[in-house]
Amino acid sequence: MKNVILSVAFAALIGLPLLATLKVNDTAPDFSARASLAGKEFNFSLNDALKKGPAVVYFYPSAYTQGCDLEAHTFAEEKYKFDAAGATIIGVSADSIERLNQFSADPAYCAGKFPVASDAEGNIAKSYNLKESAGRAGMKDVRGVEIGHGFIERVTYVIGKDHKVIATLSSADDKLSPDQHVKKALEIVEGLKGK
Repeated sequence: MKNVILSVAFAALIGLPLLATLKVNDTAPDFSARASLAGKEFNFSLNDALKKGPAVVYFYPSAYTQGCDLEAHTFAEEKYKFDAAGATIIGVSADSIERLNQFSADPAYCAGKFPVASDAEGNIAKSYNLKESAGRAGMKDVRGVEIGHGFIERVTYVIGKDHKVIATLSSADDKLSPDQHVKKALEIVEGLKGK
């Protein structure tokens, strides 16, 4: 009898949909969020950005951490190429808008070249089926400041004007380094330019 019950329970679990990142051709959820560009707050809308062209929405664990700093700096260096391809860049993390105001203006990171949005409640990440892990108590960033928030997994989406996901780049699945997310996303949006 126990085996029958366990078999039924296991079969039920197999039938449940697993939380997974969005795939190519999925519809990307629209979102609006408080964001910062060059230290100035504004309301970012994915819907508005997609009216102009494709968007690169990249989720990252935390500002002022080694991999995220490299990714932001690489996006800043390549921003003119994304502009030439007609693409918008938006970074999304669980950082507070106050931390992002500093990060977005810092010449060593975003350098005032593209916005970063605060998803402090994790609602945007959840809508994209992304996992958020709890931060470790007392964990400090590269400046020695306590981080104090959870970490959204590193995933980059290239989204077309029609709100369809064109590409999903995941560090966990694709073994991409943070700067490789930028390079791959750039290749994809440059490939879209003539289409």
